[in-house]
Amino acid sequence: MSCDVIYEVNIDLDAGIEAEYRDWLRGHVAEILALPGFIDARVFDIVEPALDGRIGICMHYRLQDETALHAYLQQHAPRLRADGITRFGDRFSASRRVLRAQA
Repeated sequence: MSCDVIYEVNIDLDAGIEAEYRDWLRGHVAEILALPGFIDARVFDIVEPALDGRIGICMHYRLQDETALHAYLQQHAPRLRADGITRFGDRFSASRRVLRAQA
């Protein structure tokens, strides 16, 4: 039985790289959405809690099931995460969690 799964990524970044990061993020999200099992994505600005002098961004990627998420994490996530680290170094941090819709 398949069920929607949300893969949530929360970003905390230096305000000084916001424009460059958002430009990169558009392509990054598009690349992820092209992968098997991804249905859609929404990008949110984090309003509360406010981050002092920093920018918060939250992405919700909706996947068809947990199998698709595990395939992404094993086959694609290391490369995609490394790209962000190479570009922006320690000027951002990311935290992630997985949410499952109730039946």
